[in-house]
Amino acid sequence: MNDLLRVYAVCVLVLCLKMFAISCYQGFFRIRELAFTNREDAAFFRRDAHSVELVQVGRAGRAWANDLENIPLFFVVGGLCVVSGTSSIATALLFGGFTVARVVHTVTYLAQWQPWRTVAYGGGVMSLFGLGGMLAFRVM
Repeated sequence: MNDLLRVYAVCVLVLCLKMFAISCYQGFFRIRELAFTNREDAAFFRRDAHSVELVQVGRAGRAWANDLENIPLFFVVGGLCVVSGTSSIATALLFGGFTVARVVHTVTYLAQWQPWRTVAYGGGVMSLFGLGGMLAFRVM
């Protein structure tokens, strides 16, 4: 396995684990509060279903949705950078930058920390633009 593919694989793994952690975060609050919006889940715990999600579960859901708008782009563009042979050092730095930015974005989203959430989001977007630019330069 070449070094760039190894960095990409580690970043993909970290991002997947981060997204899994958001699901666990939601489950933790649902079970801790025994607050479920699905009737069958509430019935299993002998509770009435809630009409709205807990605040923490809702925020986590929005963080998850934001991940779904950004992380698949990284998977595709990053994979294409690996197979097309973009500059290893610059690409690895952008892979790491995107991954750190997305982890920080999730933490700051859940903690309701502005402007850090926006800064982290911007860092991730800039990393994607950098990867996209290098990829475009490489294939043109």
